[in-house]
Amino acid sequence: MYQLPKIETKKLKSPKIKKLLKTGNKINVCFWVMLFFFIGIIIGLSFTYYLYYELRQDIARAGVPIIAQGGSGSDKEYVPQTTEEDRVIKVVKESSPSVVSVIITKEVFTYDFFGISQESEKTKVGAGSGFIVSSDGMILTNKHVVSDENAEYTVVTYNNKEYPARVLARDPVQDLAIMKIEGDGFTALKLGSVADAQIGQTVIAIGNALGELQNTVSVGVISGLNRTVTASGQGMVETLEDIIQTDAAINRGNSGGPLLNLSGEVIGINTAVDLSGENIGFAISIDKAIRGINQVKETGKISYPFLGVRYVLIDKAMAEEENLPFPYGALLVEGINFSQPAVTPGSPAEKAGLQEGDVILEMEGEMITKDNSLAKIIARYSPGDTITLKILRDNREIIKSVVLSEWK
Repeated sequence: MYQLPKIETKKLKSPKIKKLLKTGNKINVCFWVMLFFFIGIIIGLSFTYYLYYELRQDIARAGVPIIAQGGSGSDKEYVPQTTEEDRVIKVVKESSPSVVSVIITKEVFTYDFFGISQESEKTKVGAGSGFIVSSDGMILTNKHVVSDENAEYTVVTYNNKEYPARVLARDPVQDLAIMKIEGDGFTALKLGSVADAQIGQTVIAIGNALGELQNTVSVGVISGLNRTVTASGQGMVETLEDIIQTDAAINRGNSGGPLLNLSGEVIGINTAVDLSGENIGFAISIDKAIRGINQVKETGKISYPFLGVRYVLIDKAMAEEENLPFPYGALLVEGINFSQPAVTPGSPAEKAGLQEGDVILEMEGEMITKDNSLAKIIARYSPGDTITLKILRDNREIIKSVVLSEWK
């Protein structure tokens, strides 16, 4: 082990030299203390600046505006507090020209004291919303908005221009309809998808609230996805699957209007509201509507494949209660009267030999569950397609091939 040589100060005879040596030691200590102190300050300032610079870069990359300090009065530039606010304003501004009001009018007769008809006049009997999906004036709305075949429909655009409208197609399964106004050069909304939608995502609803307040805007979030609800109104009762739930306010008259994301894309069509709760609204997935839009463009109508069965979906609780061997599938059952048989006479299902009490376990290898219903799977096919069903009958699994017909 190496050792440093020891200085023998006692051999230094001169008092002056001893004094200088002691003084030199003190100066050396002070020098090194001051040097390390200044080096520490420089390193600290450099590290602080680096963190500040990186923080600003991260904020800039996130798109968050930095509010400059200082300035007053007209010299101070307004900066939105959040990028979300700025994007909502932008989406509303760009989308509103494509959102329309749908006015419903009918011949209404007046009667005298004795109940004798005197005269008739066209009267506004309802209103809803819609939005343009093609530059030649194709409009998407709800089926219940234009359900009356004896009514006349008028479309009013954001700049108060009125256009007579005709209904091209009413979806036989979904609460959707497609209308047409004459003209060209209309601005169509961008159609998105719910594939990437997430719960908590900000959404914007635009529509003709209460049938009077045109292009009313409400903002909320996606509260739930893949909901199944039973909706009623306009004399119709429908079970809607794969529905988007939102807390964005949807009022009477908003039906048929778009539900948009912050990219300005339509992800849903506002269709229903739960009156027993607050801020519980529902929108049909735009993915379901795109299929109908393309069909109308190609064939002039919306068509669905038809199997011809009435069923209830089996879950774990039902399987235990009915002593069924599988906690999934579609059990074929009749309704409350003879007009609702489990298997429709003359249907593809009857021709294939399906019977009441059968359980359809799979269709084309896809298991039938609460989240993947028989109706949802069938909707992916077209009239004329041949599909294979795995059926449970008398505790035996059998395979049936069925040729789907067209829903009438």
